[in-house]
Amino acid sequence: MKNKQYYIADARKEQIIKAAIEVLRDYGYINTSLSKIASNAKTSTGLISYHFSGKEDLMNHTLLYLAEQEKAFIKEKVEIEQTYTGKLMTFIEEGIAYRGTKRENTTALIEIVFNVRTPNNVPYFRVEMNPEEELNVLLEEILGKGQKSKEFSDFDCKVVAMIIRGAISLSMSLPLDENDARLEDYSEKVKKNILKMIK
Repeated sequence: MKNKQYYIADARKEQIIKAAIEVLRDYGYINTSLSKIASNAKTSTGLISYHFSGKEDLMNHTLLYLAEQEKAFIKEKVEIEQTYTGKLMTFIEEGIAYRGTKRENTTALIEIVFNVRTPNNVPYFRVEMNPEEELNVLLEEILGKGQKSKEFSDFDCKVVAMIIRGAISLSMSLPLDENDARLEDYSEKVKKNILKMIK
């Protein structure tokens, strides 16, 4: 069991990561610096360096944090549903809702994925298995089990999963306020069209 010191360290790390998300949202990856993050977090660059080995290490931890936040947001609602159709519709609905309510998280994630590179100079979005893949695995699992249970027709699960994830991601391009009705309308249209594809 973690002692008090570990909890304080974890809280500080999360505070720094949240500050990094805000700086990424406001300035983009290229213009994000440890000094800007420290200023936003109301701390010192020395404290950031104590917890993270540098900007890249902090970005890696931020990416994992963002992927975990999105996964938890969607998965919790999906697991309540009893049918695979219900699970799939919830996955789509919550994925789009997340982008409406947590736009800064998605913006920060995009900044990292498209700008950070691996030690072999490969952009993160080209890495075969990245943290976002866990949601793809969950989605393909829902589609595959839906086919086995005969709720869904025969189709290529990977292709349909990519279409769904693409439609969810594109909701970011809608110029919305947090509770904008256009987001809900878009969500309903995506669900309706996906149902036509899979039934």
